[in-house]
Amino acid sequence: MSLNIRKATKDDLPTIFELYTAFEAEDAPMFDLEKTARIFTRTESYPNYAIYLAEMDGEIIGTFALLIMDNLAHLGAPEGIIENVAIHPQMQGRRVGKTMMKQAMEICTEASCYKLVLSSSIKRERAHQFYESLGFEKYGYSFRVKTEH
Repeated sequence: MSLNIRKATKDDLPTIFELYTAFEAEDAPMFDLEKTARIFTRTESYPNYAIYLAEMDGEIIGTFALLIMDNLAHLGAPEGIIENVAIHPQMQGRRVGKTMMKQAMEICTEASCYKLVLSSSIKRERAHQFYESLGFEKYGYSFRVKTEH
């Protein structure tokens, strides 16, 4: 079994959302392929942003999004931001997440990022242990405010 990491295409959207919905609350909004395809097309124009997939034997089993953000501070060194990490529940604990995060770290190293960050729900203690095992450190606080849309 070989694990491959690649950038997602519009054709991958239904499978990506299967992974996302495994972690969403039961009252999460329904997946709308047409709307999501429009959003995906728009994100393809963003510089240094991509959704990545982990595939094993041709099946998508994990995903993450990575943004390399330009930065005026830190002498212009860019910053990496990981979002939307999801792994098929049956594939957790099989080094898929580790391989995905190592790939994100390599991409950020190649881009000369001064740091790579992610946020995780305070309730996801197993995820925190996983990220710490990869060298991520708890640093500061993450804050959010929900906006209307």
